[in-house]
Amino acid sequence: MMIGMLDVDRCVAPRAVLSRQGGIGVFLLADDTFRMTDRFDAEADAVLYSGDRLDFLASVPPRSQKLIVTSPPYNIGKTYEKHKRLSLDDYLAEQRRTIEACVQALHDEGSICWQVGNHISNDGEVYPLDMLLYPIFKSLGLQLRNRIIWHFEHGLHCSRRFSGRYETIIWFTKSSRYTFNLDPVRVPQKYPGKKHYKGPKAGQYSANPLGKNPGDLWIIPNVKHNHPEKTLHPCQFPVELIERLVLALTDPGDWVLDPYMGVGTTPAAAVRQGRRGAGCDVVAEYVAVARERVALASQGLLKTRPIDRPVYVPPANSSLAQRPAEWSTALSSTTPAAVASARHPKRRGSAVASGAVTSDLPALWTDI
Repeated sequence: MMIGMLDVDRCVAPRAVLSRQGGIGVFLLADDTFRMTDRFDAEADAVLYSGDRLDFLASVPPRSQKLIVTSPPYNIGKTYEKHKRLSLDDYLAEQRRTIEACVQALHDEGSICWQVGNHISNDGEVYPLDMLLYPIFKSLGLQLRNRIIWHFEHGLHCSRRFSGRYETIIWFTKSSRYTFNLDPVRVPQKYPGKKHYKGPKAGQYSANPLGKNPGDLWIIPNVKHNHPEKTLHPCQFPVELIERLVLALTDPGDWVLDPYMGVGTTPAAAVRQGRRGAGCDVVAEYVAVARERVALASQGLLKTRPIDRPVYVPPANSSLAQRPAEWSTALSSTTPAAVASARHPKRRGSAVASGAVTSDLPALWTDI
């Protein structure tokens, strides 16, 4: 059975049986060990609601969610956005309503992570959403802990500006008391063999054997067509990105909520790491995929990109890494020297085969 691009039967997904208990839809897996509901239930392992995020957040108990992490619509006319396009002021007002409801649900020692990119106006002007949303969070008394840069290699190619290859995660806490677990998210040391060269620890290894702090620049591949996690959603979170936040900002058994969950990456990542996941979406087809993914995650069957896998670099002998021979002629006319020569013919010198201009340049410049 295919749901979106998720082949459930090939994944050997455990079948979830739906029943009604006190008006709540309960999905019980075949082994009866995992409880997933369609309304908020404090006894559930996962809650996936099909409907509006404000309706769902109103049902969540106050101060119950240790981590709220999401990527809201960017107001750029995607098919899953409730409105095709709002004015920027109306969009920010809508975001304020969502953020206010999230703050009500947030645990006193909890965190909110809002992952955003840019809003692009009809005339192509760029509005960085993290800058526009920061005053909303600050006005609600939240404290910014990090502005994390998520860098990825693939995306749309722009012709009138530099192509966007990063988005941001703004991480806020409710107070100066908050959960932060560094050890589970450490990454390999760059110089594990480095030693102290002086002082009482001279000669001892200086690096932490568990690894180093991953910093605030995260290089994690985004979910494109050949990614093992790809479903029908056009802007899907990679599980690896959410798992780092879940591991660092929650403890086992804590609740993790996503008010714009899409196909359920956030609750799936939470369940994979021994937490409880909650989320909602207005697109029923996304919620159906989310339920299958969370069910698979509960059984350790969800296909994901390993969290410790390096970013792929094609081998030098791969045909994909070889420059096509046809490009040589085109490139020779676009080198900086060739372009400068075309623009300033009076300054032309004798051009060598590579396109470098040498004869009329000051002697000092030839060494640059």
